[in-house]
Amino acid sequence: MIKVNGRDFEWQEGLTVAKLLEKKRYTYPKIIVKVNERLINKQQYVSTVIYDGDDVKVIHLLAGG
Repeated sequence: MIKVNGRDFEWQEGLTVAKLLEKKRYTYPKIIVKVNERLINKQQYVSTVIYDGDDVKVIHLLAGG
């Protein structure tokens, strides 16, 4: 089990940031992802593995005027 924005989410072997965003259907154009408080660059989403027990934060940035 992992935490995504404070809620339990079932962990799977080989889960990456990119796969998690796909499973959660996060398609926002501007997203920040942190895994255990470590900021993940967008270029690393495919290669960053999420392990059982990790705490993931997905933050959707808004723009306004």
